[in-house]
Amino acid sequence: MKTHKINGVMPFSALIEACWREPYNAQRFVKDIIAGITVGIIAIPLAMALAIGSGVPPQYGLYTSAVAGIVIALSGGSRFSVSGPTAAFVVILYPVSQQFGLSGLLLATLMSGVFLLLMGLARFGRLIEYIPLSVTLGFTSGIAITIGTMQIKDFFGLHLEHVPESYLMKVAALAQALPTISWADTLIGATTLAVLILWPRLGLRLPGHLPALLAGTAVMGIFALFDTHVATIGSRFSYLLADGTQGQGIPPILPQFVLPWNLPSGNGQPLDLSWNTLTALMPAAFSMAMLGAIESLLCAVVLDGMTGKKHNSNGELIGQGLGNIAAPFFGGITATAAIARSAANVRAGATSPISAVIHSLLVILALLVLAPWLSFLPLAAMASLLLMVAWNMSEAHKVVYLLRRAPKDDIIVMLMCMSLTVLFDMVIAITVGIVLASLLFMRRIARMTRLSVLSESAETSTLMLRVSGPLFFAAAERIFSELLVQSEDYDTIVMQWDAVPVLDAGGLNAFQRFVEALPEGKQLIITDIPFQPLKTFARARIAPISGKLAFFSTLPDAVKHLNESAAS
Repeated sequence: MKTHKINGVMPFSALIEACWREPYNAQRFVKDIIAGITVGIIAIPLAMALAIGSGVPPQYGLYTSAVAGIVIALSGGSRFSVSGPTAAFVVILYPVSQQFGLSGLLLATLMSGVFLLLMGLARFGRLIEYIPLSVTLGFTSGIAITIGTMQIKDFFGLHLEHVPESYLMKVAALAQALPTISWADTLIGATTLAVLILWPRLGLRLPGHLPALLAGTAVMGIFALFDTHVATIGSRFSYLLADGTQGQGIPPILPQFVLPWNLPSGNGQPLDLSWNTLTALMPAAFSMAMLGAIESLLCAVVLDGMTGKKHNSNGELIGQGLGNIAAPFFGGITATAAIARSAANVRAGATSPISAVIHSLLVILALLVLAPWLSFLPLAAMASLLLMVAWNMSEAHKVVYLLRRAPKDDIIVMLMCMSLTVLFDMVIAITVGIVLASLLFMRRIARMTRLSVLSESAETSTLMLRVSGPLFFAAAERIFSELLVQSEDYDTIVMQWDAVPVLDAGGLNAFQRFVEALPEGKQLIITDIPFQPLKTFARARIAPISGKLAFFSTLPDAVKHLNESAAS
């Protein structure tokens, strides 16, 4: 079968590989149905909880799992990934939804989808390889801290008139609101959290999300018998249908096609679709795209390790882009591959992207059938779900291991990324983290470049040295400065370059200045030059200088020349 490629990228690669090139039969379909139902049970409460955490009504999380989940599964490059709203986006989406409203959030999602599509077409699929572990751990753990902090209000049922944007001010406001704690909400949240923690120990195949919510709802029912009411999805959120019908909770209707900018913005009016609006949303949209790319590719790598299969990284970025372009027109917020749901998909026996499609269909069915019942879910229980998500996202065991075992440079980068994510935002954290990690890495590599003396002769005043390591801008200045001091008492310097893999513009400049600084009567001989430094010399038109600079193919040739010169 011929497959069409765009810029070397194969769209729909996962579907083609799993369902066309490999025989797809009824047995595999049954396995995909079982896996899809299992993941759907997990996704329904999580999608609602993550939508609430992002500052929008819960049904938009379900719309995201339904629409984006199907599009990404069919068009992406990872056969086992399950996409939908994820916890990583919460810290980006919440400020956007507060400032620009639902329409602004959906428009930013659409823009992020375009960015992801362009990344895939530009073949940026290996992006994840250039993000150090210390950076990813730093911003994911920072996001986890932020998400956890945001759930304290609903978990304890605190009464806050206004939640500040600054993290430190937010913590201070929560501390001041502690006297307003609702013991009913707290007990519901604690019960839900306890079930989530203890359920895996039972060894049952059923995920713990549904039993935990049922336990929390049962506790709420007990409090209702004593006329003690708590905050629920139905009491917090309302909806208005096109025919003027109003209701509380989640509307029992399928996602409707609507232009994102026609929905209410932050001031309750349709969004002003202008260049100024697009410019204002651009940083958030780019952050969504970057995080979506990192999260989806990281998820694909994890799944490859679990299954032994190979994903198409550029195809996955294209799928993520198409999903985030399509979802906003049906009320869906930003989506990406969710590692926990994707791993559950694999463990449940999935064989192809069809399982992710089944999961999305189950979410749609829940919208139509379970919407009235979902409105009774207590917000404290939803907060418990997000607290568990935040804990899993933090990867605390990896953080502790890195703090105990990793080099100091990596520890500094991780703590810096974590702090900046919590105190400012993820974009600043990733930017500073990557720049700092790059600088520290260059320093580490530069220190590996060194001079070693091969031999020295006082009679002939010849110093022979071997250079080991790359001669780039961070190392060359130090190496040639050391050489200038070390060679003061010698008339001839022989440098063997067989272990110099790279010579960049900075190294070339340092070399030229060293040659210029050589006093009259002192000669420099370079031997064993590898291809890349030799090519750099050729492009710069570096030529031998009589009595000052000479080149030989090997060190023995240089020694032979020196001996012959001394004999004559």
